[in-house]
Amino acid sequence: MHSIVKNLTEIQDTINKQINEINLSKKPKIIAVSKTFKSEKIEPLLEHGHKDFGENKVQEALLKWTDLKVKYKDINLHLIGNLQSNKVKGALKIFNFIHSLDKESVAIKISKVQKELNVRPKIFIQINIGNEEQKSGLPVQNLEKFYKFCKDLDLNIIGFMCIPPFEEDPIRYFMRMNFLQKKFNLSELSMGMSSDFLQAIKYNASYLRIGTRIFGQR
Repeated sequence: MHSIVKNLTEIQDTINKQINEINLSKKPKIIAVSKTFKSEKIEPLLEHGHKDFGENKVQEALLKWTDLKVKYKDINLHLIGNLQSNKVKGALKIFNFIHSLDKESVAIKISKVQKELNVRPKIFIQINIGNEEQKSGLPVQNLEKFYKFCKDLDLNIIGFMCIPPFEEDPIRYFMRMNFLQKKFNLSELSMGMSSDFLQAIKYNASYLRIGTRIFGQR
């Protein structure tokens, strides 16, 4: 077994054990964060049958995944990095999920381009859950207005995404995200990375964004 596949399998086993311990009915999906890694590093996971992968940059994803998505069917590609208006068309050509919507201008552009391309990506609104100046994401106090704005544009908002402050215990932020998910009656939460995915699972994370624990250091 390839070392990367072994890493993924060990993570899946750890998750399964956690799910059984806390009696969860819904198993979260693992997004293998393949940003900066070349195709040959990713293909062992594709051959293994893994379906969900995450990229940070639109241009890198187009170059790397256009051929891979032809060769390997039913791949779900997730944009987990910041999305600018001028990159929306390229993004909607390659990505199935967008995890980082936080601006009205980008929402308007997605609404327009999805009609042009006849696609309907699944979208997470990114929340700046720790209210950090240096981080992307929508302030919680603006969420209700922005959510309505997106729904009025016929965007397929399926859930919320967050990156908690790195230097703090993430649990209180995951609790807040779980509360917001229930308040807005949404099915998905994108939260939990290599260092904190087990805590995220306890608070209903449905998509875990794991890179280093699978692929190693960049």
